[in-house]
Order: sequence, then structure tokens, then C-alpha cells
Amino acid sequence: MKIPAYVQTLMDRLENAGYQAWAVGGCVRDDALGIEPHDYDLCSSALPDRLAELFSDHDLVRSGMKHGTVGVITPQGVVEITTFRTEGDYSDNRHPGWVRFETEVEADLSRRDFTVNAMAYSPIRGYADPFGGRRDLASRRLRAVGDPVRRFQEDALRILRGARFAARFGMTIEPETLEAMVSQRQLMDSLARERVFSELTQFFALTDRELLVKLAPVLCQVIPELGDCRGFDQKNPNHLYDVYTHIADVTARLPRDPVIRFAGILHDIGKPRCMSLDSQGKGHFYGHAKVSAAMAEDILRRLKAPNAFREDVVWLVEHHMDLYDPEPKLVRRVLSRHGIERVRMLCALQKADLGGKGTGKKADRADTIGEFLRLAEGLNAREGTMTLKRLAVKGNDLMALGYPQTPALGKTLNALLEKVLAGELPNEKQPLLEQARQWLEE
Repeated sequence: MKIPAYVQTLMDRLENAGYQAWAVGGCVRDDALGIEPHDYDLCSSALPDRLAELFSDHDLVRSGMKHGTVGVITPQGVVEITTFRTEGDYSDNRHPGWVRFETEVEADLSRRDFTVNAMAYSPIRGYADPFGGRRDLASRRLRAVGDPVRRFQEDALRILRGARFAARFGMTIEPETLEAMVSQRQLMDSLARERVFSELTQFFALTDRELLVKLAPVLCQVIPELGDCRGFDQKNPNHLYDVYTHIADVTARLPRDPVIRFAGILHDIGKPRCMSLDSQGKGHFYGHAKVSAAMAEDILRRLKAPNAFREDVVWLVEHHMDLYDPEPKLVRRVLSRHGIERVRMLCALQKADLGGKGTGKKADRADTIGEFLRLAEGLNAREGTMTLKRLAVKGNDLMALGYPQTPALGKTLNALLEKVLAGELPNEKQPLLEQARQWLEE
């Protein structure tokens, strides 16, 4: 393993002072996978106060010293150095009640979550891999260190982290570890919602259909509304799958973007609440997009998602059943109201939704969606997106004509914009002012 010079300098200082220094965790894992590490963490036999003394010529992050961690600020970023330690009494399933400092790296590695993260490297001593992390990496197996139930009871967030690691590295979760993730899933109820949201967005952006189905009990624990979708028979010849499997299939077909992937997870979440049967026993889901959007709003507020993220997801869910004709006037109007990025995401969601029915039949709507997107891309490239900001007249121009500064002013500007989008007026100042003068006289 090649250690960057700025990290090696810190390790050398520790070793020259008589302490062990190891690169540990994610940087060792990523290097073993042929991925260039983005950051480096170190562990050492030096106690926290001694770490602070040794690197007193650096700016330090001391907030973690109680638990043995000192952050050394370098021009390349913060390098966290942690004293070898073991932990115990995780009364809140997240934070250790006590920390005991150790003298050997193997003791420190024994407290870590998964074998692939429980490896360390020293340029002097080589690899420390007491739990077979490199072997598990080679076989793409995700396995908890020691007793998996205990690992997840120590920190319930590890359940979602495990899901993310499995998705990111294409790993199969070892059966005993998977069983513990499922059996201990209720511990996640006590986690901070922001942490849950962060892990979910990363997992959804990386996962495939198989893993979404395999981890359904875990995901339904943190998004309980998904539980109603599991095994829910749609009773419709256009759908082979139950609602949850359809959701998993659609999500896996989408671009690996957190917003659109989350929209895939939530796009049909309201179907169980909307189902009706006709006289032939065929299932229908009238209004399910609107219901799903309202549920998505509640779910993302509960998870404390950022406002812009929530608004994009809810919009996609609400409009995923809309079918726009590929007609220039309509395309310009949609682009003006929603922008090209939302149009791209919506079309991708609609295509995935059609492809995720499981019947193998090509839907006529797919061609319409593709043509709409091609027209939108072309118009956006040639003309840009026409909005009020680009309108050739402004509020001051209308007030100069005699319009009062009331809500009618904004309505007039929007009416002029609609005329431009419909191709009835050019986006030029004089024709627009003439139309505004005519309306004022009327």
C-alpha cells in the first residue's frame, strides 16, 4: 500500500517517538480494491494527550479526544489519529458508554463493524488483518466482525452502512450478517433521522433490484409505508410484480442520482391506499400519483431531507403519470415551468416505470416519452428555457404604461410569457408592450 507523503510524515513522527502508527479502515479497504482513497485515518498506541503534544505544531481538532481521536489539520485535509481502543455499553445503540485504550492494533480492529473495514497497514509491520478482510474482499463478501448481533446492537446505523457497502462494492451479505441486520432492524428506530436519510440516499443511488428485495425488511423499518407495498398484488394484467418488487425494479433502472432514485422508491408508495377493483376484478389505482406525492412529502419531512431535495422528489412522484404530447408549444411551456433537469428526470422515471411492469411488453407511451425528451433537449439547446427573467419586458415597463403595482402586474407578465411560449408573440419589447397596452385599455 502506498501512503501519501503528508500521511507518511505523521506516521514517521509517531514511530520516531516510540509509538505504533497504522493506516486503518476505509483507506486500506479502498486501496486493496484498487480504488484511490479520498482520506486517510490512522490509529496508534499513543494516548490522546500524547497525540496532542506530538502534533502541537499543527492546528488540531480536539472534540473527539474523550474517545481517543485527535484530528491533525494538514494542507491536504484533516487526518484523524485514534488511540487503539475497545468500547462497551452501547446503551443508545449508537455511542459507547465507555472507552478503554489498548496497546495492540488487533484489539482496536476487533471493535469495528465489518471485516473489510477491520484491516490496518503499517509500512514497517505490513498488514494487520485478524478477521480475514482481504479474503472477504476477494470473494466480495460482506461479513460482520465477530458476533453480528452484537455489532448491530452496538451501533444500529451499521445496518444501513452494511447495506451501502454491499451496494457500493457489489458484495453479497454473508447469511448470518444478513439475518442479524433483519432481526435487529427495530434498533434503527432510535437513530437520528438525518443519519438515516444520509445512508438511504447513498444506498438508493448505488443499489440494484436484488439487494432492494433482499433488504426489504430493513428498508420497511425506516420507511414503514413501504411495508404496505410488500406482497401487494396489483391484480392487473399490465403488472406482473407486487408493488414493492415493481418499485425495486423501477428504481434499479434509473440513473444513479440520489434525487431520481429516491423518487423511484416513492413513486408508487400510495398504490395500496388507492386500489379499486372493477366488475372483472381488475385492479385500478386512480389518483395514486397524487396520494404517493403527499406520502413522499411526509416521509421526506420525517427524514429531515433538505428542502430542494424534497421538492424535486415530490414533484417527480406527483407527475410521473403525466403524458405530454411532443408538441413544441407544450414542450416550451413545460420547460419554462420546470426546467430541463426536471424534464430529464421525469422522462427517465416514466421510462423506468413502463419497463418495470415485468410483462416484457413494450408500451406505446415509451415512444411518446422519448420523442418528448428529444424535442425538449433540442429546444433547450437552440432556444434555452424561456422564463420571466428572459422576458423582454419587466414590471417597470408595465408601470410606465400605467399598470398599478398590484398582483395584476405579475399576472400580466405571466400572460405575456404564455403568449411568447405559445408562439403568438415574439419575445421583443415593442410587440409585448403593445399587447400590454391593449389589455390595459380593455
